[in-house]
Amino acid sequence: MRILYIHQYFCTRQGRSGTRSYEFAKHLVRHGHRVTMLTSTSELSDVQIPPEKRVHRFAVEGIDVVAVRVSYAQHMGTLRRIGSFLHFMALSTWIACRTRGHDLVFATSTPLTVGVPGVCASLCLRVPLVFEVRDLWPEAPIQIGVLRNRLLIRLLRHFERVVYARSAHIIALSPGMRDGVVATGVSEAKVTVIPNCSDVDLFRPGNAPAGLVAALGLEGRFVVVHAGSMGAANGLDVLVDAAACVQAAGESEVLFLLLGQGAEMERLLARVRAQELDNVRPYKSVPRAEVPDYLRASHVCLVLFRDLPVLATNSPNKLFDALAAGRPVIVNSNGWTRELVEKYGVGRYAKPGSGAALAAEILWLRDHDKARRTMGQRARQLAERRFDRAILAAQFEAVLRSAAGVSGHEVADPAVSHADPAQVEARPAIAGKGATPYTPGAGPADVLASR
Repeated sequence: MRILYIHQYFCTRQGRSGTRSYEFAKHLVRHGHRVTMLTSTSELSDVQIPPEKRVHRFAVEGIDVVAVRVSYAQHMGTLRRIGSFLHFMALSTWIACRTRGHDLVFATSTPLTVGVPGVCASLCLRVPLVFEVRDLWPEAPIQIGVLRNRLLIRLLRHFERVVYARSAHIIALSPGMRDGVVATGVSEAKVTVIPNCSDVDLFRPGNAPAGLVAALGLEGRFVVVHAGSMGAANGLDVLVDAAACVQAAGESEVLFLLLGQGAEMERLLARVRAQELDNVRPYKSVPRAEVPDYLRASHVCLVLFRDLPVLATNSPNKLFDALAAGRPVIVNSNGWTRELVEKYGVGRYAKPGSGAALAAEILWLRDHDKARRTMGQRARQLAERRFDRAILAAQFEAVLRSAAGVSGHEVADPAVSHADPAQVEARPAIAGKGATPYTPGAGPADVLASR
């Protein structure tokens, strides 16, 4: 297949963002497909454009990348972000409709505006569109409170339905996202769940480099890490509240490490300074290739979000990274991530919005070393058996093949030969053929029972 892949925030492992598109595109290239990645610049990405150019074309590991100059940064306010979305939408639509020779268009959100070049290219090229829902837009910004204009909300809801209707198939990153798509009137048979993945080759259990531990001053500390975005959706005030509770209890061994950046970071650090908390340590965002060392320096990983229904549908990269690194996780979303953590015994659930509840779970894990280590072992096993990137990339390829009407084996990569097919739901994804989607609880009662 020749695939036009549209993702505004394409990033390799040398960048500071998720690499789903990069990893999936590499899988497609390895299996003989031609991939053109239409993307933009971003402060989190390693995509660079020469100063004199507005559009730049280059190759990354067999992926043909077409990048446009569009500014984007996590610290941007709502209006500037909207401007970035619209800028990329216009430029990418113009470029996508001028391309030739593709068999399929694949567009991945967020933002929802990426659906415009996806739909337009599909119509101009007369090929199928597969659309990926990474977040429920516009529902997510509505519930978070950054989208309030009623007319704009109505327009975006209408456009959401148009994109879904024009798509030959839809990929959702969680069961909750699938349900959100189906709630708009889309047939469930048209939606396949392929969650975020664990890069088990990159994130491995073990000890952190001694130099890193010394440089960060982590010797003798019980390290709790938040690795990722610090935006309005994350609700990290609860982390500051938990740190205050831990410090007030005299538990000086516990250290909170903030790895990343975002619009809320400065405000959160101002709270830390105002409350004179000496157990919270911010650290700069680092390339994804370096994140595993920081997770290995931790004892527990946090996956935190505000207590909003739409955020309980999230499929956060940081969860799957922690699983691959063999670290127990604490989640505070009462959705499918809680179900995963509790069903497979890979961490703990803390009451949303409660710093005291989060502090209690952290201290419980600190005080129960054997249970914590067992959770870490189970986490790695779960990553390997259910969320290995190779397994889910094969499902992804099968969805694209089915949508494009191209025959082929669902799993052709020897790297996935260890996968246990019994762990994948048997319901076909597309009219009796194609990939089989992940669903919590599918397969045997406990995939870890054999170990």
